[in-house]
Amino acid sequence: MRIGITLEDEKGFESYVAQHFGQCRYFFIVDIKDSKIVETKVVPNNAQHGGGGCQAVDEILRHKVNCVIAGGMGGGAQQKFMNAGVQVFGYSGKVQDAVRDFLKGPLGGLDVCHEQGHDGECR
Repeated sequence: MRIGITLEDEKGFESYVAQHFGQCRYFFIVDIKDSKIVETKVVPNNAQHGGGGCQAVDEILRHKVNCVIAGGMGGGAQQKFMNAGVQVFGYSGKVQDAVRDFLKGPLGGLDVCHEQGHDGECR
């Protein structure tokens, strides 16, 4: 299983989960096998809120993730992940805690964000 997590900075496990999916600067990619972390890497989000079209969704999907953990996300992005068969979970806090809690059991979902005129659009 491969998890993609939105990052506020490039510190990996020491980072906080970014609250705005489309504007995060980095993604943390975590590979899990038999409930154990086997590999991690920080990758740049080269599509930071490129405006419309959900480019950040496409960017993280290039890393073949099975699920995404983010602090917030618009309805369009959530729909695009659903269409790709990728589960989306919400989390607020440190990345290391998000991964720990994910390994213990399912995390909660995300509400649709209506921040700054997004009105449920991709973000």
